[in-house]
Amino acid sequence: MNPIDFAVTAYQNADFKQLLLVGMLPLFGLSALIEAWRFRGTDIYSLKDSAASMTLGASYVLLEVVVNALFVFAFMDWVYSFRLMDIAITPWTFALLFVLVDFLFYVYHVTAHKVRWFWATHVVHHASEHMNFTTAGRQSTLYAFSGLFLFFLPPVLLGFEPAWGLFALALNLSYQWFIHTQWVKKLPRPIEFIFNTPSHHRVHHGRNPEYIDRNFGGTFIIWDRLFGTFVEERDDLPPEYGITRQIHSYNPITLTLHEFIAMFKDMAKPGPLWLRLKHLWATPEWQRPEESPAPKQPPISASRQEA
Repeated sequence: MNPIDFAVTAYQNADFKQLLLVGMLPLFGLSALIEAWRFRGTDIYSLKDSAASMTLGASYVLLEVVVNALFVFAFMDWVYSFRLMDIAITPWTFALLFVLVDFLFYVYHVTAHKVRWFWATHVVHHASEHMNFTTAGRQSTLYAFSGLFLFFLPPVLLGFEPAWGLFALALNLSYQWFIHTQWVKKLPRPIEFIFNTPSHHRVHHGRNPEYIDRNFGGTFIIWDRLFGTFVEERDDLPPEYGITRQIHSYNPITLTLHEFIAMFKDMAKPGPLWLRLKHLWATPEWQRPEESPAPKQPPISASRQEA
C-alpha cells in the first residue's frame, strides 16, 4: 500500500475521537500563543520546554490516528459484538456516557500513578517543570501501545457504540487542555466543588509531598472527593512542578523512553523472576528488598577449637 492509500484508509477508519483532537489542534495552539504573550517576561513559559511539549503532543495525536484506526477501533468493535444491550445516543444517554467515561478516566489516572508500567508512559506528561497550556500537550506516543484503551471498554460492553465512547473521551481530554494554566486562580465555589479546575490540576502536577498523587479527576473532581484523593491548593504552598526525579531534557525521545529504560534496568538485576517481573505492576517507587546475606560460617580453625 502506498503512503497516500495508507493515509486515506486511516482517515476513513478514524473515529470521532481522532478527528476531534486533530480539529482542536489549531485552537490549542492559539490559546498557548495568547497565554505565552500574557506571561511574557516570566518563567511560566520556556521556549525549549514548550517546543518539546508541543512536539510530543502532535506526535501523540497523529500516531493515535493511525494505531486506533488500524487496530484499536477494530478491537473495540469486536468487544462491542458481546455487548449486553443496545444503547441509542440521546442527550440523556450521552450525558450518562460522559460521566461514565470520566469515572473510567479517574480509574485509569490513579492506575497510571500507582502501576509502574502505566506510569512509564504517563510520566512524560508530568516531567515538565512548567505549568501552562503547552504542558497539556506533553503526551507519550506510547499511549497507543501501553493498553490505555482497555480502561474504556466497559461502556462498549454495556452497549454504547465505540465511536461515541471515544468521542466522549476526546471531549474530556479537550477540556483538560484548558485546566493546565496559572492564568486562572480559583473559580466560584460551586464550580470548584464539582469540576476539575486549574487550581485543582495545579495540585496534581505539584511534586510537593503534600500534593503528590492527588486530584486525579478529568472533567469532574467529585471522584477525588468521594475516594479521598482530593487536596485543596494552598496559598501558602505553591506547587513545585515536575517529578521527584527530574529529567532535565528537552529531547522527545529521552522524555518518552527514560522511565521504560529505568524500569527494564531494574528488571534486569539478578533475583527471583517474580520479583523482577513485579517492577511492571508495583508502584513506581517500589524497589526489591535487599536479599538477606547467607549466615556466616565460623572459620575452620574456630570450629576445630570448639570441637
